[in-house]
Amino acid sequence: MIDLERDGNVFTLTMDEGENRWNTTFVRTFATAIDEIEASEGAAALVTTSANPKFFSNGLDLDWISAEESTPDDPRGDRAVFGDEFMMLMSRLITLPVPSIAAVNGHGFGAGFMSALCHDVRVMREDRGYLCANEMQLGMVIPQPELALFRHKLPANVFFESVQLARRWAGPDALEAGIVQQTASATDLLDVARARAEALAPLGANRKVFKAQKESLYGENAAINAVHGPAYMLRNAREFRH
Repeated sequence: MIDLERDGNVFTLTMDEGENRWNTTFVRTFATAIDEIEASEGAAALVTTSANPKFFSNGLDLDWISAEESTPDDPRGDRAVFGDEFMMLMSRLITLPVPSIAAVNGHGFGAGFMSALCHDVRVMREDRGYLCANEMQLGMVIPQPELALFRHKLPANVFFESVQLARRWAGPDALEAGIVQQTASATDLLDVARARAEALAPLGANRKVFKAQKESLYGENAAINAVHGPAYMLRNAREFRH
């Protein structure tokens, strides 16, 4: 389901569960891998990819979520806790104390797109695959925490086209829009992502500082959400010290 390997400073997390749809079991297995990364020491970075060349992640496990009944022995886990546990995992991913790179080797729809955005850097296959927030097409309202994530990560026009118009972003378009930082061929994608991870890994040596900066960007009282403008904050810098 989730394979985690380390080569030098680079962890590679490979999702290997078909279309990599998110359910409680998948969330918890992914979280266990994050536990291992967070427990490590020294310079490090994460690359997340998929074993499926067609799908990075095809979003929520819709058949499981929409089923009329949920049984305690369902291998996909307890539906009642899924929402909270999934959102908590995404918050851990976006504030991971080491650099993170999503190697998007196939489609990333809905929660799959969301999980890619929770990484610091995205490298996408140039010839195949879409990133798409397809909730509108599914008749679903995007939860506000997810909207906040998209708003923090995307330019305003790209944000609107993504969440309201469910635009599908192919690799070249995603690069031009600023959704991804780089594209590569299917053959080179993982090598490109790992090279980027290796270059960024020294930033993860000081886990406390790297995570603290992310909390300033995305956590409570994030700078982008501050009620005061930058001129006021600069004039009154003592109010905003850590």
